[in-house]
Parts: sequence; C-alpha cells; structure tokens
Amino acid sequence: MNLRQITIKDQLELKKVYFDSIQSLDEKIYSQEQKRAWSSQAWDNPNFDKSITQGKGWLLTEQGIIIAFATRYPNNRIALFYCKGKFQRRGYGSKLLHKLEDEAKKEGLDTLSTEASLISYELFLKNQWEIIRKEKVIINNIFFERYKMSKKVKIN
Repeated sequence: MNLRQITIKDQLELKKVYFDSIQSLDEKIYSQEQKRAWSSQAWDNPNFDKSITQGKGWLLTEQGIIIAFATRYPNNRIALFYCKGKFQRRGYGSKLLHKLEDEAKKEGLDTLSTEASLISYELFLKNQWEIIRKEKVIINNIFFERYKMSKKVKIN
C-alpha cells in the first residue's frame, strides 16, 4: 500500500473510487435511489471537482490502483472521504484521516469539520471526532441524513 498526494491527473480515477464506494453501500442503510442520486455528484456537482483541484488530498494505492482517497476543501473541512467497497474496513480510512489531521495540525489549524455519512460517522467517532448535529440534506430531490462533525486538532 502506498500513500501519496492527489494530483489533477488522478481526477477520473478518484471519481471511479467515489462511485464504487457509494454503489457498494448496504441497501439497508442507503436505498438504490439514494445511491444513484449520491454517486451522480461526481459528475453533477462542481464542488466535487473543486475539492480535488483546489483542495489538499491524499490517496492510497495498492499495486498501482487507487483504492481510497480523502480531501480537505476548504482547508479546515474534510470534503471527500471514500474507499472502494472491497477495501473497506481494513484501516485505510483511519490512515487517511490521521494524515489529514496531522497535515492540518502542522498548518496550525485549530479544528477540522466534516459532514459524515451514516456509514463514515462511526470511523470519525472512533477517532475522537464529535457530532455537532444530525442534519437532513437533499441531493437530486432525494433526502439524506448525515452528521455535522468536528475535531480540535490543535493541542494547546
């Protein structure tokens, strides 16, 4: 497994990871309709591209294939955090999260925030993030629940 910074050239492969990650989610948690609406954001939402092209991000590869990635955009927010379905629950998310937190700390940021899915929020909780509130959002006319979360990264 290899950790490296995201480059513009990775954009299409990252969209594939994003799509795979969402499509592999358990339908007891997200319906097929929700997964379709959510995964379309890789192509429909300009903020997705901004998170990759203007954000700061890292990816993990295995045998040269991108399996997971995470970005901060703006600087104090984890915007994208995805892992291919067959590589989930193997510690890759924690590795990426720690890298983003360490980087933010080195840059002198006080806190990081994110909007975590019903899947990823448990990983954030496990890593000492706090839930600010549960919120409902609409993506392509479909309702989703998620968690607004934050973590203090600067140790006073």
